[in-house]
Amino acid sequence: MKRVFDFVLAMFSGVILLLPILVVALLVKLTSKGAALYWSDRVGKDNKIFKMPKFRSMKVDTPAVATHLLQDPKSVLTPIGDFLRKSSLDELPQLWCILKGDMSFVGPRPALFNQDDLIALRTEKGVDKILPGLTGWAQVNGRDELPIPQKVVLDVEYMNKQNFWFDFYILWRTFVKVVKSDGVSH
Repeated sequence: MKRVFDFVLAMFSGVILLLPILVVALLVKLTSKGAALYWSDRVGKDNKIFKMPKFRSMKVDTPAVATHLLQDPKSVLTPIGDFLRKSSLDELPQLWCILKGDMSFVGPRPALFNQDDLIALRTEKGVDKILPGLTGWAQVNGRDELPIPQKVVLDVEYMNKQNFWFDFYILWRTFVKVVKSDGVSH
């Protein structure tokens, strides 16, 4: 049932958001060198690596590490990168991953391939057995501000409580947080 919901909502969202997606892609291309999309290696269900697209919000030569590990994250942002990240518009291409079945709308955010501490802790707790999401319980309870152990506690809580209504509640809270740009530190 969750897969059907994800697929239908991703198709509907893709049609509704087609024009904004095209506009953002054009703006990224016009304001910085490089491709509009950045494809990063992410850890999916059962710790399988998949390619996850985002609109590029950082300069082309930025290291592939979690943003909080960069010495000065603001210095590597493209001219519209800060806006893309605060508005979460950089996440729109991930509708593709939902359509493909690599992601769900709701689940733990997919770790970068090199976030060994997060991957190990999620594997230890069994969180690796569920699809990662565009948003999740940890994102609506702190987003970038949470330390990894706290994120995993929330991921486990989601894993144990997941159902349609809980997912719907998380989607609603995500919408509110995105509108307020709440919890985005860089």
